[in-house]
Amino acid sequence: MNPKDLATTAVNTWCPGCGNFSILNAMRMVLAQLDDEGYPIENVVLVSGIGCHAKIVDYMNVNSFYSIHGRTLPVATALKLANPDLKVICFSGDGDSLAEGLDHLIFAAKRNIDVTLILHDNRVYGLTTGQYTPTSPQGFKGKSTPEGAVEHPMNPLELMLVSGASYIARGYSHGIEQLQKLFKRAILHKGFSFVDVLQVCVSYNNLYESYNKWTYTVEGNDATSFEEAQKIIRSWNYDSSEAAIPLGKFYEIDAPRFDQAFAQHAQHAPNLWERDSKIKELLENFI
Repeated sequence: MNPKDLATTAVNTWCPGCGNFSILNAMRMVLAQLDDEGYPIENVVLVSGIGCHAKIVDYMNVNSFYSIHGRTLPVATALKLANPDLKVICFSGDGDSLAEGLDHLIFAAKRNIDVTLILHDNRVYGLTTGQYTPTSPQGFKGKSTPEGAVEHPMNPLELMLVSGASYIARGYSHGIEQLQKLFKRAILHKGFSFVDVLQVCVSYNNLYESYNKWTYTVEGNDATSFEEAQKIIRSWNYDSSEAAIPLGKFYEIDAPRFDQAFAQHAQHAPNLWERDSKIKELLENFI
């Protein structure tokens, strides 16, 4: 499949220079590759939240679902449980998943549900023009904090590690080849995959200069080691603008999954005809 076949006629309204373009192009290429390798595009479902990132589903000719703010993962979980053969990929912003949807994110990791979440982490509410988010650095001056944010930022990768996610990685929107590798591995991984993408918002939090200077790719790390992954993840706390920022795959293990357990229980449940018949009988009694 040609990645161009996954394009749509929707007019793209992202700002020129937005890091979302890299995520879009990388994902198109990965899904085209997977289709050629026996993972048909018909079995892929994209779920988006609310924010600039959410427009990505408008620009990809793939099955998709717009969720409400912070609720990509409940939708994704339902899709995966209803049809375990699907590849379910969530796109969410740092405000979307780490503020409104934090509880769902933690439980998706805890359950190790077999879905992938791509975090468009621009560290600002871009669609609403510049408020701070859970990953904005302390002192961030935006529309809601003109004197500077007083909170320290959250480290979402550390949160995912201790919550139970079985694949954890970080990419950068200036590294499209690396994004392709991280996305493909995340989608193929069996379990909850979390990819934090440092996706620059050129309009309200332009960090290209800082990221170009400080990002580096981790090599030779033992991705099966919780302790090593934690050490790498903790080496940058999302606050300092002058500290080395690791990129790459930090953690990947094989662990029991929620969808596996659910499928085992479902085998012993009444079949759909019996269930529908019982529901109909109950409704008739009420009527």
